[in-house]
Amino acid sequence: MAVTFKDVRRLVSSLKGVEEGTSYGTLAFKIGGKLIARLKEDGESLVVGTTFEEREEMMAAEPEAYYITDHYLKYPWVLVRLSRVSPDALRDLLNRALRLASAKPRRAPVRRRVNRSRRESEQE
Repeated sequence: MAVTFKDVRRLVSSLKGVEEGTSYGTLAFKIGGKLIARLKEDGESLVVGTTFEEREEMMAAEPEAYYITDHYLKYPWVLVRLSRVSPDALRDLLNRALRLASAKPRRAPVRRRVNRSRRESEQE
């Protein structure tokens, strides 16, 4: 069963906090200003946030639905052919993209610098 962009919009409207906007001149969906998905310029595919591992698994399992172009190789996005993806699979993918975009970034541990007096340093 083919999914249309109208279906995508309906699915996304049920996700809490997601706003419609634009990205690279196409309709997009964001949370807190972070992109979760956008219509690809071809109008037939959706660009959706994911992880590199999940992307590889999806493309291996269903290459007719999920693919990538050279442009996205270094970025955690997957391209989804709307004509080939099931509504349930797309719903799951959009929910994962929302969770990824909503997650707080991990911060590197802060190294504390010990303040020693100049005299202590010179005595060593």
